[in-house]
Amino acid sequence: MRTLVAFFSLFLIVRAQAPQPVTRPVTEPSVATEWDAAKTITAFSDQAKRLKPILDQLNPQEWVAKGAPQAYVSQWQEVERELSYVATSAQTLESDPERLTLALDTYFRWERLAVELNSLVDGVRHYQNPAVGDLVVSVLAENASNREFLKQHITDLA
Repeated sequence: MRTLVAFFSLFLIVRAQAPQPVTRPVTEPSVATEWDAAKTITAFSDQAKRLKPILDQLNPQEWVAKGAPQAYVSQWQEVERELSYVATSAQTLESDPERLTLALDTYFRWERLAVELNSLVDGVRHYQNPAVGDLVVSVLAENASNREFLKQHITDLA
């Protein structure tokens, strides 16, 4: 019996010294105000539009003449289309930033554009001009904070 009391006392001492779980107040996720969301979505769209003049400088048909795969031509055309889709989708989202489907469409179109562009950048660097490839990557990176806002906005809306 004495052993049981000693064990129980030891258990209580160890339990008292163990770190207690931190309890945090439960807060409701807050959705950005419509004005803030529209402002950031406009910045996102404006930043994406900066890619257009850079893409216009690319000439993948000349790359093929230098030995590049023909796939770069179709990839470049796809990037041009995706950029147009992103612009249209973002413009629609600007007018109704509370619609989850529009936010998802804009986000996933941007993600697809980024994947396609990152692949195209290899061709730009190898067959045209490494500095132009770096510029494309830089413009994509500059939109990262707006992209993250959009991602969080989607989570909040959901």
